[in-house]
Amino acid sequence: DGTTINCYSVIIATGVHYRKIGVPGSEKLEGAGIYYGAAMTEALSCRDEDVYIVGGANSAGQAAMHFAKFARKVTMLVRAEGLESSMSHYLIEQIAGTPNIDVQCCKRIVAASGDEHLETLTIEDVRTTERETVPAASLFIFIGAEPHTDWLGDLVERDEKGFIRTGPDLKRDGRYPREFDREPFLFETSMRGVFAAGDVRANSVK
Repeated sequence: DGTTINCYSVIIATGVHYRKIGVPGSEKLEGAGIYYGAAMTEALSCRDEDVYIVGGANSAGQAAMHFAKFARKVTMLVRAEGLESSMSHYLIEQIAGTPNIDVQCCKRIVAASGDEHLETLTIEDVRTTERETVPAASLFIFIGAEPHTDWLGDLVERDEKGFIRTGPDLKRDGRYPREFDREPFLFETSMRGVFAAGDVRANSVK
């Protein structure tokens, strides 16, 4: 409302907007079998289940490795022809060495169904357009997120995707921003006294 206030510090925790798959049936099943960026909190509830993951970048790979500790089988659905262009090599090797992770490339989900909870997924081969419907109780989606940071402008440093740089990520050529005569605190932004926490922070565990 235009009011000015004085303070010693500010914490920015405005979060992100996860990109949705937007297929028939997915919206009504969010939180009831379909989840966005929820690997850590949901893994225990998927013990001995068959879990599906959509995405081919590091966040999806890290989630697959985490779920593999609890789930009977983890199936990764990747639209690209492989993981090499979007995932770190070390993670690709870890996934390849985990027997209960199955990576299916050139696949996408075109529909989800279920009454009170997710029951089936319809998967399409993007090369042949052939479709199959499989039973599924849990689907986790990692296809990117957009941080709520546009309102910040140039006030603090952000990375190329708009996430706020903090702590060690502020170092350039061995130096921190000139505003600092000390090493920034772990969650401190490029403006002294302004901090970022949660998903909005660059390189945080999403």
